Amino acid sequence: MIARLKIDFVSDVSCPWCVIGLRGFEEGLARAADVVDAEIVFQPFELNPAMPPEGQDLGEHIGQKYGSTAAQSTANRAMIRDRAAELGFTMSIADGRRIYNTFDAHRLLHWAATHGKQKALKEALFRLYFTDDGDPSNHAELVTVAASVGLDANEARKILSSGRYADVVRTEEQLWQSRGIQSVPAVIINERYLISGGQPPEAFEQALRGIAAELTG
Repeated sequence: MIARLKIDFVSDVSCPWCVIGLRGFEEGLARAADVVDAEIVFQPFELNPAMPPEGQDLGEHIGQKYGSTAAQSTANRAMIRDRAAELGFTMSIADGRRIYNTFDAHRLLHWAATHGKQKALKEALFRLYFTDDGDPSNHAELVTVAASVGLDANEARKILSSGRYADVVRTEEQLWQSRGIQSVPAVIINERYLISGGQPPEAFEQALRGIAAELTG
């Protein structure tokens, strides 16, 4: 018997572990396709909601937030790059990278869901920031990315120049925080089970099989 699952994938487009977590989860889901069928909905989370428009140097930001030295930060980014590469994702670790506010990207993701394009836009935003060193707060870049996955560029531009979907995104962010989500990625299954972090595919597969057995047994 196949277990039907609703997956809320809470994440930020500037979170490297969210890339790893999504790729690992999708592979684990594919491996467990004989027992589960799932629909993934991406939910918003901002790692740095107070980030100013100009962003901040990534190394400086990590040092301030986590107390990491420059050498530790470089080594950690290299480790993350290698983990991502194992899952087929190219991640840049060039010096001088910056981190940005992602609220407008989340507004576009909410809109994309209404057109069945949320997953495609999510992946394109990951590539924009992590592969191409782009700025996910820049409206022109966001419009280009939206158009690249088949969304209407003019509509994307109108959304970004307005406050559309701002209230709903803030409400969704507050909802997940109120449910105890303080770090991402967080995978919530059927609003009942939680899998946290950038787990490897086999860990996700094992968890999914266990949940499927509980639901169908």
